[in-house]
Amino acid sequence: MTIRRGTAADVPRVIDIWRDAVDATHTFLTAGDRRDIDTLVEDWLPTVEFWVAEDAEGPVGFLVMDGSTIDALFVDPAVHGRGFGTALLNHALWIAPNAIVDASEQASNALPFYEARGFVRTGRTSTDSYGRPYPLIHLKYVGARTRAVRD
Repeated sequence: MTIRRGTAADVPRVIDIWRDAVDATHTFLTAGDRRDIDTLVEDWLPTVEFWVAEDAEGPVGFLVMDGSTIDALFVDPAVHGRGFGTALLNHALWIAPNAIVDASEQASNALPFYEARGFVRTGRTSTDSYGRPYPLIHLKYVGARTRAVRD
């Protein structure tokens, strides 16, 4: 597994990863909202700096940061559970040790993923950033939790 800076040549694959991941984890989106968001992502991804996680076959996940904010972290569902998301998150934390992220409350995998890796909830909005009825949970990284050791 390698994490590297994405290039313009990676954009079509990264958009496919986004589509596959959203289709697998965001089944709550209406068809119209899904199409609208797809258009936004197609226009946005070529304009931002991103990192890709890749295996021998090529990119399987990607990360977009905006300062200390994780704007996007998506992994091809065909490789979920194989450590690519964690590797991308670790890269994000290397860039921004006090990272924050908004996770969809309705995506079953997002909150457990971040909370298991040291993020805590700091708030909630009842809509996404475009006012659509998809609640977001705000999280911030506080580090790995430690357990008290008893003698």
